Amino acid sequence: MTVHFIGAGPGAADLITVRGRNLVETSPVCLYAGSLVPAELLERCPPGARLVDTANMVLDDIVAEMVRAHEAGLDVARLHSGDPSVFSAMAEQMRRLDAAGVPYEVTPGVPAFAAAAATLGRELTVPGVGQTVILTRISRRATPMPPGEDLATLGRSRATVVLHLAVQRIDELVAELTPHYGANCPVAVVAYASRPDEIVLRGTLADIAGEVRAAGVVRTAVVIVGSVLGARSFPDSHLYSAGRCRD
Repeated sequence: MTVHFIGAGPGAADLITVRGRNLVETSPVCLYAGSLVPAELLERCPPGARLVDTANMVLDDIVAEMVRAHEAGLDVARLHSGDPSVFSAMAEQMRRLDAAGVPYEVTPGVPAFAAAAATLGRELTVPGVGQTVILTRISRRATPMPPGEDLATLGRSRATVVLHLAVQRIDELVAELTPHYGANCPVAVVAYASRPDEIVLRGTLADIAGEVRAAGVVRTAVVIVGSVLGARSFPDSHLYSAGRCRD
């Protein structure tokens, strides 16, 4: 058997890869990350499948479910929201599966920041404006950030910053980024990206905190900060330029 770590996408049931969908449809055990995984996707599990909501489970109990499935010769679809390579706690599950001798594979998914950018209709790497994207979070109510990865330090680059798990601390992130980006820097907050109840807020570092409070957004949101969000005048990319075609 195999444990399949599968990126379930940002929320819309059809934003899962064909491979991921096929694995869900053929795995007799499915562990999923609570309400972050759409119910429509769980309906694709085979008849009689064991469905386990891991939202309120501790790590050892989650791994124990996988080990039991392994001992019974059953494949496991382990559904994580977005893409499991970012902020999914997949690494510690893998570490325990390695110790238990349980094989696993990873199927990528659509990350929340990509769904948010799609909703905004923006490219996050705009020629001459921004070519670097930082994916990060803040440390409140989570494990501490490693040295040198605090928001004030990262902000010195003035690169586009995508913040997960941070909307509840919007005032704090504004205070740390404003000295580097300026109060007029564009900001967007997308909550529940790709879902029917999606919320989109646009503003600047000067006013986004008020927008967030007024909308009552407190969770499941991505915060994007950077000049690329407001870019209008910029050079064409070399990728499709006439000069490249002549090279």
